[in-house]
Amino acid sequence: MDARSRFGKDAMTSAQTMLAVLLTCVLFGTIGCNSIDKRDQLDVPGVIVAPYDTSRGEVLWAVIPPRNESGVSSVREDVIGDTIVAAVQGIRGVRCLPINRTLEVMRTTGIEQITSSTEAIALANALGVDGIIAGSITAYDPYDPPVLGLALALYSKPGAMERGSQTNLDPRALTMAYTDFGDSNTSRFSGDPVNAVSQHLDARDHAVLMDLKRYASGRSDSNSALRWRIYTASMDLYTQFVAHHTVGRLIDEEWLRYARTR
Repeated sequence: MDARSRFGKDAMTSAQTMLAVLLTCVLFGTIGCNSIDKRDQLDVPGVIVAPYDTSRGEVLWAVIPPRNESGVSSVREDVIGDTIVAAVQGIRGVRCLPINRTLEVMRTTGIEQITSSTEAIALANALGVDGIIAGSITAYDPYDPPVLGLALALYSKPGAMERGSQTNLDPRALTMAYTDFGDSNTSRFSGDPVNAVSQHLDARDHAVLMDLKRYASGRSDSNSALRWRIYTASMDLYTQFVAHHTVGRLIDEEWLRYARTR
């Protein structure tokens, strides 16, 4: 073999080697990049947006611990009440008093539950809020697949949650001191709730699981073993989903109310 042939063969071998190295680098680099992207991928969770005008401040609500009407004695109404408060706090355009603050004023005023418009008026005036959520637990089964039913009613002072009507209140100040606006005109509070919803969410229902999967996106680790199903393995997490879902339906009804009265 002459020098020219040997040189050509060596050049071809070198070119093939370089090409193989290049393809290997590209392949492993792509795999590595995909692995990093998947591990670090972040999804934006769905949020609830209220229809209220917040140009003068956010609407302020209070939540009363729901009554237990499920027939299950082990239900913690205060824990579920806290979860509803957290769901309300997640609404864009709405703030919510801590449930301990609400319970403190309820003890002060002697109100145990909202059973009449008179009690709703008294509590709303004492708390200085725009709206009150009262409700009940209609079903409760903590075992996988879990079941939870919530019924929520929203009471509002007339005009308090209309566009541009709310006052600019500081929720932090209201949690620190007893607030009495001195409004003795009880007719300013509506006797009936402005909206009410009832949801029975059984994790055996595929429609419920689809809603749960959408809720878990951005709120759970997609690389974990259970992924979004972690919300069915824990009743506390499932309660968070149900509270968010039910509060979202309540806000949906508020959007419809605004559309009907516009």
